[in-house]
Amino acid sequence: MPRANVNGLSLNYEVLGDHGPWIVLTGGGRMDLEVFRPLGEHFANAGNRVVIHDRRNCGASDISITGEGSEEELFADDTYELLKQLGALPVYACGGAAGCRMSILLALRHPDAVRGLLLWWPSGGKHATQTLAQNYYGQYIKTAQEGGMAAVCETPYYSERIGQNPGNRERLMSIKAEDFIETMTRWRQFFLDSLDLPLIGVTEDAARSIKLPACIIPGGDDIHPREVGENLGRLIPNAEMHHLPPRPTVEAGPGQEETSRSERQRPYADVFLPFLEKIAATTPG
Repeated sequence: MPRANVNGLSLNYEVLGDHGPWIVLTGGGRMDLEVFRPLGEHFANAGNRVVIHDRRNCGASDISITGEGSEEELFADDTYELLKQLGALPVYACGGAAGCRMSILLALRHPDAVRGLLLWWPSGGKHATQTLAQNYYGQYIKTAQEGGMAAVCETPYYSERIGQNPGNRERLMSIKAEDFIETMTRWRQFFLDSLDLPLIGVTEDAARSIKLPACIIPGGDDIHPREVGENLGRLIPNAEMHHLPPRPTVEAGPGQEETSRSERQRPYADVFLPFLEKIAATTPG
């Protein structure tokens, strides 16, 4: 799989499709690029070029616990640089949950880079913000305080990052525990400062400033409350709202995991692809 040197880091990425408009697809949480590959393939099969990648500190990309601002802002800036290297700008930014947040930050920080937004399951509200702040940062701050960087390397998340990219162990161990704690505390504060915002890291005024066409599929649980997605749709002036029925719980049998994942992600493609066609039909030239 190809890798790109982006802002001094090696990022794992792949391009699906060989022609058509560019889409950058980012999944939720700290998921690696494989999780939403089926959705990317749906897009590519419909005549688009799709960039999927592991963000810094995710998947098989390099770990870097440093930098100005929040980790979320670094994700957006890295993505912009990767897309620029690939000649993929301007791009449709598509993302779910954390990927939704990254897509919006990409549009806000690099307005000329984004043609439209395809968003599902936005996360926000006090419960989501506090839970994610703990999941992404708080637990690792505590681990570093109690056991230093060797203990951080042994946590399930970071041991998996080392398994996918062995050089990440050396990168982690080269960080002083106090510096790791300081950076993670700053990154956590980005979330805690968002307790009363419509979306983590995005103010009402910032959301209203987005003039791009946007398609939003609200979520339906405590981390991705339906009302957060609906409110975001009201704030972004050119947004369309689409509700999907709750996802059924299906037990996949042997060899069926990828098939069922593709089937679960197809409804998102069935919403987003007609939206892209509509934009293309109404765009001059």
